[in-house]
Amino acid sequence: MVPLLSRPPSKFPMSARIAFSLLVALTSWLSLTTAGRAAERNVIFIITDDESPTLGCYGDTAARTPAIDALAADGVVFRNAFATTASCSASRSVVMSGLHNHRNGQFGHQHHYHKFASFHDVVSLALPRVMQRAGYRTGQIGKYHVAPETVYQFETYLNANSRNAVEMAETSKAFLTNRDDERPFFLYFATSDPHRGGGVDQSSERELKPNLFGNKPNRGSFPGVNEVFFDPADVTVPPFLPDTPETREELAQYYQSCSRVDAGVARLVEILKEADLFDKTMIVFTSDHGMAFAGGKTTVYEGGLRVPFVVRDPYQTRRGVESQALISHIDITPSLLDFAGGLDAKTNGPKNPLNPNKFWKERDEALKENRNGNKPFVSYHGKSWMPVLADPTKPHHETIMASHTFHEIQMYYPMRVVRDNDYKLIWNIAHPLPYPFASDLWAASSWQAQLAKGDDAPYGQMTVGRYVQRPEFELYDMRTDPNESTNLATSSGHADVLEKYKAKLKAMQKEFDDPWILKWTYE
Repeated sequence: MVPLLSRPPSKFPMSARIAFSLLVALTSWLSLTTAGRAAERNVIFIITDDESPTLGCYGDTAARTPAIDALAADGVVFRNAFATTASCSASRSVVMSGLHNHRNGQFGHQHHYHKFASFHDVVSLALPRVMQRAGYRTGQIGKYHVAPETVYQFETYLNANSRNAVEMAETSKAFLTNRDDERPFFLYFATSDPHRGGGVDQSSERELKPNLFGNKPNRGSFPGVNEVFFDPADVTVPPFLPDTPETREELAQYYQSCSRVDAGVARLVEILKEADLFDKTMIVFTSDHGMAFAGGKTTVYEGGLRVPFVVRDPYQTRRGVESQALISHIDITPSLLDFAGGLDAKTNGPKNPLNPNKFWKERDEALKENRNGNKPFVSYHGKSWMPVLADPTKPHHETIMASHTFHEIQMYYPMRVVRDNDYKLIWNIAHPLPYPFASDLWAASSWQAQLAKGDDAPYGQMTVGRYVQRPEFELYDMRTDPNESTNLATSSGHADVLEKYKAKLKAMQKEFDDPWILKWTYE
């Protein structure tokens, strides 16, 4: 019904009154249509927990990941994507700040007695904050694991079992399909799979039982999930692990957990398609770091740092392609902000930056804190990979850096890494110390079985003893030795290469404000 005040006076001619009524009706229809129209340029960022590139789209024949593979077939698969540290909280702080964790301050775990946290002034660069200021409504579901909450603050928090990605997708539906808010959405979708957890599989006939990796015991299923079960004989054993019965049993559990993530991705895609959002939403899929096995998680070997990275951007014309470009987790926040139109190319920071001094003063909070490490946060360490989506043949980084210091607080073992397409240098700064284990990796049947055999027992490309007691420098030829089997740091024929990459590492430590650069002088 047209409101009374909108009706033309009766003294007007009939033709004018008809035309006016048609105009009002058309305006009302356009208003309703616009209000109900799905927003453009939405973003879903999916980050899993402890997952290597064990996906069909990466050539893993054992994996069962049809939903992610379908995204890859209509997007870009990055073959050389790397975390900057293989530790949960530290890595997530990099993902959500665009800064190495040694600079943002989140040196290790956020939870329990570890209680690491980022600097307060990271608020000016933090992913949920800058996406909101770029005009997005922001939502988070699943694993969070960073601090302070005010720094990495989302507008909406959703609750679901983070071990059931299908349930997470269903819980996210109302947020994704909300037409009452005209802003595009940004959803941070973080599973707890395939992290270790849930105890061990008591049905195993082995003395050392495999971890369940969050799976239900006795081949049980989560609500709404058609679980995929794996035969240990059929899994792919990565080169950094020993091919033993214990390893295979654990990998079978790991692959099942990964498949449950894929089921959640499938449901997310269904929801988007049903709401006419699939071709209006960029989907990014990655992991915080590599799989939770000794040789993967908490290390700076390829098994720890190499991650899956799939991007489906419906606004790109070139899709269904692969990129060999070196990309890093420091690139995620600036890339998503670039997609959102909020990245300043000159500063490599937000176009609409938040003033942290004003922000904390208005909140009357952290006024006497060390909020920035004596240097303001203006620019991202990473850079946008949006140009690579447009042209997957483009290079990105020539060299990348990684920096690990803690996992759990008692696990002090700083490592610094520089890597390009030719060589990788690892500096084990605390090399006289035995390598410290995360509690779940120490207890793993895959590790304990080899540990019981002694220091000379094989473990992937090395021995148990070599894994625990590491040299100061490790230098690997990534073209001829991608599995990092031969340390060239003591090779007389590679002395010049070692010095070259030491210089590269020092330069990147200086560029990215790494306090551990002092160890070159004082260690």
